[in-house]
Amino acid sequence: RPQRTQLKKRGEMLAAVRRGDTVITGGGFVGKVTKVIDDNELEIDLGGGTKVTALRSTIADVRVKGEPVANQNAKK
Repeated sequence: RPQRTQLKKRGEMLAAVRRGDTVITGGGFVGKVTKVIDDNELEIDLGGGTKVTALRSTIADVRVKGEPVANQNAKK
């Protein structure tokens, strides 16, 4: 089923988050993972010395180091 496949893919993405990855939170914050606290929490540096603790479940997207940002406005 497509929904089950998407759920599995999301779970794998969240499980693969490592220190140094750039992530986007559900609230729209973009930052770099500085520390994996445990299975549920990450420490994220938002820039300017601002560090926050976020739950893995609130991560909306993971941009691995060096991965270019996909153009959301590209015409298909």
